[in-house]
Amino acid sequence: MVLDRDITDADVTIAQLIQAIAFAVPALEIVDSRIKDWRIIIVDTVSDNGASSRYVLGLEPRRLHDLDLENCGMTLSRNGEIASIGTGSACLGHPLKAAQWLARILIQHGEPLRAGDTILTGALGPMIEARAGDWFESRIGGLPAVRLHFR
Repeated sequence: MVLDRDITDADVTIAQLIQAIAFAVPALEIVDSRIKDWRIIIVDTVSDNGASSRYVLGLEPRRLHDLDLENCGMTLSRNGEIASIGTGSACLGHPLKAAQWLARILIQHGEPLRAGDTILTGALGPMIEARAGDWFESRIGGLPAVRLHFR
């Protein structure tokens, strides 16, 4: 989700959040860790900045009112074969609840979300290992596909 308004209210409602979101696009998060062999626990993940590395955004934005974010289905394919499936409700029950939680936490820490910020609301399915040469494609109901090739 990409914002076109700042979110500064520590008690931001879902309705206020919707008003602040310009559009949604599908995203693929590239997860990585500096911890050898992924022998990590939650404390390691937090200290490693959530094991986040990069992300790829789709190129065709959609308005929120055109999407069913809670019930949308998701498939993630690797090299043409389905590798992961999920739904929007996997994100704290609804992706907007995840965005609301993030906005409130950031405001509490003095770092409100600003117009132009991109919010990744969370994974709709489990992580999949990527290797050189792999092609990934994610399809989320109501959004165009997003693709990524690892070289």
